[in-house]
Amino acid sequence: MFPVGEDEVKGKVHKFGDDVNTDEIIPARYLNTSDPAELAAHCMEDADPDFLKKMQPGDIIVGGRNFGCGSSREHAPVAIKTAGVSCVIAKSFARIFFRNAINIGLPILVSPEAATDARSGDEMEVDLEAGAVRNLTRSTSYAVPPFPPEMRQIIDAGGLMAFVKRSRTPKG
Repeated sequence: MFPVGEDEVKGKVHKFGDDVNTDEIIPARYLNTSDPAELAAHCMEDADPDFLKKMQPGDIIVGGRNFGCGSSREHAPVAIKTAGVSCVIAKSFARIFFRNAINIGLPILVSPEAATDARSGDEMEVDLEAGAVRNLTRSTSYAVPPFPPEMRQIIDAGGLMAFVKRSRTPKG
């Protein structure tokens, strides 16, 4: 799942401001599908029409306050994850977006300092196990609370449904 190692991600920053809502992440005009690839083809389209042209698998979205506000649609984190974004770092997240992201296995981290410091194009490295964010371009590091073990198991499984299926599969 992660481009650097099981617990680390590394990628270029794509910076967005405060209150990026779910309609900007995946516009409502594309909600007639639940196909992850189709959703990913329109990821961040209304926030930055050139996002997918600039984005490479493993890159990192950095947002301001209240990232993912708006409707409770799960389509938004699905679009981000399927587009190849390795994680999202923001000053804060809308609660339902946070939950939906964990439920589909998209790592999201709250770090007001890292989000403030980052600029589009910076190279960042994130260690999910240690709870560390490093901005390699600016030579800065930030501690973030690591995920509790239960949430980490969901993310590692690729989402809540995969976690439940794995948990219910007989061992042997």
